[in-house]
Amino acid sequence: FAEPQMAVLEALLAEVMARWAIPRQGVIAHSDLAPGRKWDPGPRFDWARLEHRGLAAPRGAGVTPPEVSADAFRRAAHAAGYSADVDDGTLLAAVRLRFRPQGRGPLGIDDFRALGGHPHWT
Repeated sequence: FAEPQMAVLEALLAEVMARWAIPRQGVIAHSDLAPGRKWDPGPRFDWARLEHRGLAAPRGAGVTPPEVSADAFRRAAHAAGYSADVDDGTLLAAVRLRFRPQGRGPLGIDDFRALGGHPHWT
């Protein structure tokens, strides 16, 4: 995404968030809302830039989950706002698209860490 486009997005997003009292955790992508059906804004979108400016929820703090399983991941993702009724692979792909687009392979500890620590892990 080009610099002018990101700059305009930041200004517009800050205005909309203020007007409607939307917290940074409420800023999501189509891919978060409709995993498997929507893929935008895509893996090259600069979420880190928005996070740094307080315009999107930050990635997790690297907290280690008590177990690495699909059920535990589903609970962690749900606690982070992923509530769509999708299969495990689609859920993992959606979380990775937002928080770690470089992620590949099977579910791993870094996928949990990207979500941050959540009391719903156990």
